[in-house]
Amino acid sequence: MQITRTQLQGAGATASLPEVHASIPVPQGGRRWRKLLAFAGPGLMVAVGYMDPGNWATDLAGGAQFGYLLLSVILLSNFMAMLLQHLALKLGIATGRDLAQACRDHFAPPVAMTLWLLAEVAIAACDLAEVIGSAIALNLLFGIPLIAGVIITALDVLLVLVLQNYGFRYLEALVAGLIGIIGLCFAYEIVASQPAIGAILGGLMPRPQIVTDPSALYLAIGILGATVMPHNLYLHSSIVQTRAFERSEEGKASAIRYATVDSTVALLLAFFINAAILILAAATFYGTSHAGVADIGDAYQLLTPVLGATFASTAFAVALLAAGQNSTLTGTLAGQIVMEGFLRLRMPSWLRRLITRLIAIVPAVVVTALYGERGTGQLLVLSQVILSLQLSFAVVPLVMFTSDKVRMGRFVNPRWLTILAWVVAAIIGGLNAYLLVQTVAGWLAR
Repeated sequence: MQITRTQLQGAGATASLPEVHASIPVPQGGRRWRKLLAFAGPGLMVAVGYMDPGNWATDLAGGAQFGYLLLSVILLSNFMAMLLQHLALKLGIATGRDLAQACRDHFAPPVAMTLWLLAEVAIAACDLAEVIGSAIALNLLFGIPLIAGVIITALDVLLVLVLQNYGFRYLEALVAGLIGIIGLCFAYEIVASQPAIGAILGGLMPRPQIVTDPSALYLAIGILGATVMPHNLYLHSSIVQTRAFERSEEGKASAIRYATVDSTVALLLAFFINAAILILAAATFYGTSHAGVADIGDAYQLLTPVLGATFASTAFAVALLAAGQNSTLTGTLAGQIVMEGFLRLRMPSWLRRLITRLIAIVPAVVVTALYGERGTGQLLVLSQVILSLQLSFAVVPLVMFTSDKVRMGRFVNPRWLTILAWVVAAIIGGLNAYLLVQTVAGWLAR
């Protein structure tokens, strides 16, 4: 027996992403692996945000300057991400409301509008990173000028429009395929770079140098700040509701279990890809005359000659292009979820995507025209600072809502999880604030 979309039509009348709400059947009973497959997909779409082009610069710099030292920071960041994404999916499944809708329900209109504006700024900043990353990849692979590459990225709105017409599973399949390409590219890079396995395992253990060395600490905070993306919390709380699970207490409990497995496995994959970027930089550049490499373009130019592997540079750029394009797909959905949740304002997805894209393209074109490749690199850093500044405004409401027994019922966070979640929120907020201050101070000192 399967719960059909028709049976849930009443629940979906004001649902998040109503056009795909409860559109993917979930088998009732039978073998567990079939049910797990039905829930597989949202986790991968969320994992995209943890391997987008905004993460690459910090991972490259960390590996080139400090070898495998900061692998433990990537691992810790991933554990934090797993916790927060679990809370996001639990909110969506238990309450039937995504994070944006829950904020509108709970807060006074002025507060809700402020949170909406901050979320829109964060999504635009994330989109900016994707625009720049894709443009750099097109430039590296095909020699397309950066300005032209930035403009070309606006055309991906057509791809999103086509796929949404076919159904949500097609979007998930495309995302999974692009993640597969990224994974294969970095598998090739790792084999070519021949990293020291013992050093990798050692890097997974935190060491005092991370805190005592100011340069290492700055990069570590950058990695933490760039890992958890605020729009992912809105996204995940919504797209888990695309599954047609039974909206009973037991049905929700089962859905939370399977969705958590999906999310955790996907984020482990994101960890391996993020770690692979740092490992590649450590194995290739650390301890050499190229230890100062932190720029994506420089890494591309050096990989093939340093490693002596014919396709090392090409595989790196292909992975970057796939990461940038993948992030645009999930950014489209996040923008739609935020606008509909906070404002109850619906517009065609292609129009929403085009508006968001134009917001990102205009500054990218202006900076590229005025300052060239160096300017785009600084703009990429700026986009991550903006994301860091906004993150707490998504994390704090999420922890509040999932710790509220009236809202969550039997699915409320147990005390230990509530304490842990607030500790994580405090760590992320504090470190991101520190990163912001240090970045601004560095700019002012120039």
